Amino acid sequence: MTRNLMAEKTARKPTVAIVGAGSLATFLAVALHGAGFTITEIVTRDSPRSRRQARALAAKVGAQLVTADSAALHATLLWFCVPDRDIRVAASALAVHLAARAAAHKKNKICFALHSSGALSSRELDPLRKAGVAVASVHPLMTFVAGAHPSLTGVPFAMEGDHAATRVASRIVRHLGGESFSLPAARKPAYHAWATLTSPLLLAFLVTLEEAARAAGLTPQGARRKSLPIIQQTLANYSHLGPSRSFSGPLVRGDAETVAKHLAVLKKHPGAREVYVALARAALRGLPVKNRNGLSRLLRG
Repeated sequence: MTRNLMAEKTARKPTVAIVGAGSLATFLAVALHGAGFTITEIVTRDSPRSRRQARALAAKVGAQLVTADSAALHATLLWFCVPDRDIRVAASALAVHLAARAAAHKKNKICFALHSSGALSSRELDPLRKAGVAVASVHPLMTFVAGAHPSLTGVPFAMEGDHAATRVASRIVRHLGGESFSLPAARKPAYHAWATLTSPLLLAFLVTLEEAARAAGLTPQGARRKSLPIIQQTLANYSHLGPSRSFSGPLVRGDAETVAKHLAVLKKHPGAREVYVALARAALRGLPVKNRNGLSRLLRG
């Protein structure tokens, strides 16, 4: 494809085929459709469960339900929303399909391919890159689960890959209300570790709060309801004041006696105690703490 033709296609609003029909694929397809993008096909596995999910999604966005073998691929952009382990396999299958279409003298409209893995680079799409398709990884720093409908306004999208693909992806992200930023491929695993801490492992911490609350006689439901106001205020403080000015409690006061009582009562809840100690040690490393030496000795015990 000539540089001028690629630039022309980059400037236009692309038509999109979504590969996958899970939570991310569903959210993204609906968001793109709502932003005025045409979704041509939902490409899915040839299994009853996958077809059922894909059929429901296709109906929402006015797309066709297809498999890799039956796809018309009339879109200008493929967006892979499948598990990390399946990206290269799906890209290879579609690259073979494109080659078969070319051998049959059928016109190929696919110019761009994106995947949304946070940990993997655009190299997962090399089978399509070798077929002349510009590729990129485009990861939204947001959680997508069934039953939730997050806004994409202000959501950062980490991008790396071919210039033409990242350029068109940046335009799409602006249409969705998000913000794109460049991320070197070598830093993707570290980026994804951070992203995992921001939501999945934060949720694991919140579950640990429920375990600790049981020691105080609360049910998990009661703990969630009672802890939300202080959690929300802590996040607001973190946003507006930064971590140091938001830090409160016995550690900032250097109150080793109170911390010792906490550790004693949590011996009957070893999982919660382990998390308490790990986070207290993190506080000693990165937050303003009094009586640092005394607390450090206590937490080593």
